[in-house]
Amino acid sequence: MLGTVLADRAMKGVAVAALLGTMALPLSARAETAALSCDTPLDLIRLSNPLSHLGQKLATGAPITVVAIGSSSTAGAGASSPAMTYPSQLTLELKKHFPRNAITVLNYGVNGEEVADMLKRFDQAVVATKPDLVLWQLGTNSVIRDQMFTDHGAAIRDGLSKIRAVGADIVLIDPQFAPKVIAKPQAEHMVELIAATAKAEDVDLFRRFDVMKRWRETDHMAFESFVSPDGLHMNDWSYGCLAKLIGASIAEAATRGVASASASAQPRRVAP
Repeated sequence: MLGTVLADRAMKGVAVAALLGTMALPLSARAETAALSCDTPLDLIRLSNPLSHLGQKLATGAPITVVAIGSSSTAGAGASSPAMTYPSQLTLELKKHFPRNAITVLNYGVNGEEVADMLKRFDQAVVATKPDLVLWQLGTNSVIRDQMFTDHGAAIRDGLSKIRAVGADIVLIDPQFAPKVIAKPQAEHMVELIAATAKAEDVDLFRRFDVMKRWRETDHMAFESFVSPDGLHMNDWSYGCLAKLIGASIAEAATRGVASASASAQPRRVAP
C-alpha cells in the first residue's frame, strides 16, 4: 500500500510539473515561461536502482537528510535568489511527496569546483553529515576548462567509496546541456564517462544532460528559455523543473526501495 501511494505521488509530480513550475515563478517571468512544459518521459528520469536506504527511512516516518554537493549549478549560479536554487526547490518537492517525514536538503555547492576540489570537502560535507541520500553533481567545470579526467573515473570512485561508507544512497548528476558546455568537443565524452562509471559502480545517475537536450531538440525550446544569459548556468525555470524531476525520480526509486525491503522480509514459501 505504501509503495503504491508513493509511486502515485511521484508520477503526479511529473504530470503537473508545468502548472506548478509556472506558479512558482514571479509574475514578471510567468508570461515568458507560460508555454514551457516540464513534462518529461518517465524512462528518461527513472533511476536504475531503488533507493533502498531512503525508502526504509521514509517508510518509518523518520527524518531525512539529503546532501546536494557539486559546483555552481548546485550552489545556484543563474538563479534569482537562494530560494530558486535546485536544492531549495527540491526541499519543497520532497515535502510534497513525503509529508510524513521531516526533510532537510543541504546545499554544499561551491562555484568553480571540479571533482578533486569536492573530494577535499567530502569528510566535512558528506561523512560528518551522515546523510540518507547524496546528490553529486559533477563534470561541467572540467569540460569548460578543457581538463578532462585522465584517471578513467578513479576520482569519482573515491568519492563514491566515501559516500558508501556512511550508508547513504547515491545519485550522480551529469553536466548541463548549455551552449558553453556543448561547444566543447569533450562534452559528450564526459557524459559518457560519468554514465559508464555509474553503471560500473552500480549507482544511480540522473541524466540532466539528456533531459536538457530534450528540451532543446525535442521540445524545441530556445536556450534563452532554460539557460541564463551567460550561456552556461540554468535559470529559475530550469532549476525548478530540475527539482521537480529529481524529486519525482527520487520518490519512485524510494518506492522501489520500500517494495524491495518488504519482499526480502517475507518468508520464502517451499513447494510441497
